[in-house]
Amino acid sequence: MPRSSRARIARVAASAAVGLASVATVALTVAPDGAAEPAFTTQTLHFAVQVGPSLSQSCDVVGVLYTPATASSAARVPAILTTNGFGGSAADQAPFAEQEAGRGYVVLSYSGLGFGGSGCKITLDDPGYDGVAASQLISYLGGAPRIAYTDQAHTVAAPTLNVVMHDAIDHAGVASAFDPRVGMWGGSYGGQVQFAAASVDARLDAINPQITWNDLSYSLDPNNTGQVRGVTTSNPGATKSSWAAGFSAKGIFDGVQYAQNDPSRLIGCPNFVDFVCPALVSAGATGYLAPADVAALQHASVESYLAKVRIPVLLDQGQVDTLFNLNEAIATYRALKAQGTPVAMLWREQGHSGGTPSATGRAYEDARIQSWFDHYLKGLPVSTGSAFAYYQDWTGTFAEAASYPVASTSRYYLSGANTLVGNRNRVTSGSQSLVTPPAGVPTSLGGLDALGSTVPVPLDLPDTNLPGTYVHWQTPALTKPVTVVGSPVLDVQISAPTAVLTSALGPAGQVVLFAKVYDVAPDGTASLIHGLVAPVRVADPTRAVHITLPGIAHRFTVGHRIEIMLAGGDLNYRGGLTPTLVSVSTGVTGQALTLPVVG
Repeated sequence: MPRSSRARIARVAASAAVGLASVATVALTVAPDGAAEPAFTTQTLHFAVQVGPSLSQSCDVVGVLYTPATASSAARVPAILTTNGFGGSAADQAPFAEQEAGRGYVVLSYSGLGFGGSGCKITLDDPGYDGVAASQLISYLGGAPRIAYTDQAHTVAAPTLNVVMHDAIDHAGVASAFDPRVGMWGGSYGGQVQFAAASVDARLDAINPQITWNDLSYSLDPNNTGQVRGVTTSNPGATKSSWAAGFSAKGIFDGVQYAQNDPSRLIGCPNFVDFVCPALVSAGATGYLAPADVAALQHASVESYLAKVRIPVLLDQGQVDTLFNLNEAIATYRALKAQGTPVAMLWREQGHSGGTPSATGRAYEDARIQSWFDHYLKGLPVSTGSAFAYYQDWTGTFAEAASYPVASTSRYYLSGANTLVGNRNRVTSGSQSLVTPPAGVPTSLGGLDALGSTVPVPLDLPDTNLPGTYVHWQTPALTKPVTVVGSPVLDVQISAPTAVLTSALGPAGQVVLFAKVYDVAPDGTASLIHGLVAPVRVADPTRAVHITLPGIAHRFTVGHRIEIMLAGGDLNYRGGLTPTLVSVSTGVTGQALTLPVVG
């Protein structure tokens, strides 16, 4: 298969997508006596990897190898490397691994560093640790010796692997004796590691990172104003208290659970690289990350090494995701496309905060992933599909487009009487005020972000804001549907006299607000779209604030209203520490909610 980028056909026929996804997950062959034989074998292996500065740290990585029965040294096949999301293990990928082994791929599923029996600490997918570990597993898939063992002590060497296809040169044009044809697949923590591996190993051929981050400092401490590139800002935002608590507890639990295998994991910050524990304490106290912690998180983010990722990338991001929202995938997509990297982007329904797609939508996504690997790894003449596709929960199907963005803009101006008007000339004067709470306490009641995908629906409470802690504007009842695909933008001018005086002190003295878009039903019930919130820490309250809210694919139906809100606090974030009176006066030119609208 040629190593250069291939031309991509604009669309994938729906019938082909459904047909491809309906293939049985584990193919069977029939022996002469009529008994069914599995199409693949499995073997648990331990890998001796060296990571960190000068490869000075040794780690044991546990994984499961799935080998198709038809693969041999004379009939080599491509491989797929996959690993777990945060808190998971190699076992989590078993359904995918069995499916792909049944389709003729060697699959190596492994537990990432710090998880599922693998040693060493969690380093947040740092390229120098997790990326380098994945690179050594790529070497094993390419036939390198003295990496895989059958025991945890690394005393009994496993046979070298000689059934995976080889490439003559890697993507940097360098020849290697152990260069397998290999892709990577996985989600969340198992998505970012694919970028880390691609940044350190030019032998990797194609990746499918799902529901993962662009900039981890934005993911955990988002500021949705003042971006310097993508989602990255120069000013911190507001820490995600519920997600931070959930992840730290899970990471420490994993360390304790497997401490007998590697007691050193509990020294210092339990099971985490050392900076994480003090960063959590500091962010919990102040409501934002310190500059050194931001730098450490960005180091473990594709945002900081995008130029090193040059292989085909199929981004797959969830619309129902308050941890890694669509803006992160948009930032990665735009940067990769700008540098000429082959890239496509899917917005699916399900993410870290829940979501249940239709059977048709699930089949479409599965087919796109399969065609990506079949095209770039097997060299099959199949389409990799459109450059952009998004799930429509109002139809249960995907829509496709040749690129992103796909929408034109529709602007609603902030006006008096809490209204949004479509005509600038109809804006009237008015004023609303809110008070931000002391000590960053929440001013809303609703569901906890970190529980969205695990807690039963009745506990996913509606978002309710306390009186006096928010300002808002609504459109009249819609006379035709409004379909939004992309990131809404709010331009607003606030008045906060005390914050003008304290902002010069730095983030601790700056006012923090939370922008939200609601779909308001005819009975007045307001639904916060996918639970998405846009925190903003305003560096200079004398200047207009430009807020980029998380991306959505949502249809506002006839009779519903569109509402935009600025609140002083939120249940899932640590807000500003100082109570601040904030006012917004309408009649000022340029204050508007801009929506990316299709159709």
